[in-house]
Amino acid sequence: MHKFPILETDRLQLRELTLVDADAMFHYFTKEPVIRYFGMDSFQNIEEVKNVIRNFRERYEEGSAFRWGIVLKGTDQLIGSCGFHLINHKHKRAEIGYELDETYWGKGYATEALQAILTYGFETLYFKRISAVVYPENESSRKLLQKVGFTEEGLLRKYMIQNDVAHDAIMYSLLQEEWATLLQKVR
Repeated sequence: MHKFPILETDRLQLRELTLVDADAMFHYFTKEPVIRYFGMDSFQNIEEVKNVIRNFRERYEEGSAFRWGIVLKGTDQLIGSCGFHLINHKHKRAEIGYELDETYWGKGYATEALQAILTYGFETLYFKRISAVVYPENESSRKLLQKVGFTEEGLLRKYMIQNDVAHDAIMYSLLQEEWATLLQKVR
């Protein structure tokens, strides 16, 4: 596989997650507000985080996922991660996921990171559709998706299991032609 792509924004660098990031990830994933709507069971130890990071790398090498570490420019401080999973090359689609350490919420970092990966997804990977699923209660994430142009499609009943509890999720999507229209309005 090619070298993992590095994406730059005004304030952020998106780079491959490595085992060096395990401590920072474990730290913010122990915070209840961060994990509450993530759709994944809570980490119990640092080795679980390392396994997740290794899994991201394996899935990247297979062509089925990209997961960038979100770092503040000039610091290499990991503040979250974002990327594509459930990549389907035949149908030119993927699902996005993202999280930020709650210390960095409300500063526009998630918007900046998502815009960078959406640009990469539509303009480099040539996706036709990018989707996201979020818990109905996750108002912040829903607002973020709408802000960057996603459309709500509908409710997926009992779609995700987290800590042995089934949760509903709302499906959102953004199509390549909608992204292109949004970019024209901005430029």
